[in-house]
Amino acid sequence: MVREAGILLPVFSLPGPYGIGTFGKEARGFADCLAKAGQRYWQILPLGITGYGDSPYQSFSTFAGNPYFSDLDWLQNIGWLRPEDLPEDCGQEIFIDYEMLYQTRYKVLRKALHRSDIENEPEFARFCNEESWWLEDYALYMAIKNAEGGKSWQLWPDSLKYRDPETLERKRASLHEEILFHKFLQYLFYNQWFELKHYVNGLGIQIIGDIPIYVALDSCDVWAQPELFQLDDQKQPIAVAGCPPDGFSATGQLWGNPLYRWGEHAATGYKWWISRIAAMKKIYDVVRIDHFRGFESYYSIPYGEETAVAGHWEPGPGYALFASVEKALGTTAVIAEDLGYVTESVRALVDRCGYPGMKIFQFGFDSRDEAGAALYRPDLYPRNSVAYTGTHDNETMMGWFRSIRPAEKQMLLEYLELKDPGEEELLDACLECLMATRSDLVIVPMQDYLAKDNSARINTPSTLGGNWTWRLKEGEFDEKLIRKIRNLTRQHNRADG
Repeated sequence: MVREAGILLPVFSLPGPYGIGTFGKEARGFADCLAKAGQRYWQILPLGITGYGDSPYQSFSTFAGNPYFSDLDWLQNIGWLRPEDLPEDCGQEIFIDYEMLYQTRYKVLRKALHRSDIENEPEFARFCNEESWWLEDYALYMAIKNAEGGKSWQLWPDSLKYRDPETLERKRASLHEEILFHKFLQYLFYNQWFELKHYVNGLGIQIIGDIPIYVALDSCDVWAQPELFQLDDQKQPIAVAGCPPDGFSATGQLWGNPLYRWGEHAATGYKWWISRIAAMKKIYDVVRIDHFRGFESYYSIPYGEETAVAGHWEPGPGYALFASVEKALGTTAVIAEDLGYVTESVRALVDRCGYPGMKIFQFGFDSRDEAGAALYRPDLYPRNSVAYTGTHDNETMMGWFRSIRPAEKQMLLEYLELKDPGEEELLDACLECLMATRSDLVIVPMQDYLAKDNSARINTPSTLGGNWTWRLKEGEFDEKLIRKIRNLTRQHNRADG
């Protein structure tokens, strides 16, 4: 049985000079460090273009990539940008300023378009032709959105909202330049991504990517195919997604995403989902499917509710969806994010699919749910699982040490057989414990190897502002840390050599 390890770091968290992580040389440098440290996986977050709130889990398209990740130096090297076009070096800013990026990055990328003569590039024509099944609607959607001042498609004039064919044809003609721009951005994104992926794979490292189960209401996906979602005749949601109240939140979580009409998906043979998984299978080596329990049953909250209290459970598509995907695409490497309110029927679905589930170290020491915590005790992890200290939605380990209850801290110390350790000693003991588990794969967020506190936390669920902004500093992943990670990984038979 192969035992392996990897590190979780979003692309946006990479270091670099232009305010956000990109597919540039810093990404290759990070991959080099992973290889030196004996890691075989790099886990990232969704790569989609983001909107209000900057969450990669709320994208304007499930297929389009984020233009902020484009490597500007790459564009300069091929002559589509000049040195004076590049934005000012943002230095080693720890946090991303998305407002600044929104105001400046697209201006730079428009200059690249105007210098590119892209319409006469055969490779661009080939890309547009091969990806037309999603790209045509997406580029038109973004062009109209910009022309409408950024408003949601639900607030567009009815002829656009309801996709009147003649109106859309006129828009394709009048917005030709803007449509071309958004196709160009996707051409850059995919060209650069596949170059980076080829480099990373060449180091013996696989990339774990993320599929959010739901799509954003304000997205091309819902505008272009509203029949696949639970909308009324006015294109308003009938019900939306979320999570029920629990020991962590008395009002639950109200995500607001439109829910699927699973009957409609089944009637098409799950065509949309097959296309979605196929696209993700192409750009990632392993696909982590977020909120996997929603395929067994999903929490439905009436639209307009201010909390999740009034929601109820509805049956999901179950195994039929994944059987259809496997029949169409063959075997797909999947990690099932089976966290949250997990029932025996959810576990049965995960087991039937054969996908590894997730185990979170922090969850094993929760005094509010001792029965649930027992499922996450490190000594009970099965081999067919992926073990984490925490995910992008959790506190960092250092932050967690400082926030847990005294009883939980004592539970942790007794489990690790420690009496009065310092924080760094405690962190090292937790990492050792995680690496020693039976799980085939261990993934550690970069912040935990760096012993960062909660100022480096990626996301606090159900909050707006301050999320998705933390970045790694240049030089933090240094030789000393590489040696430490490599030694830890090798000691537990998770690295070659």
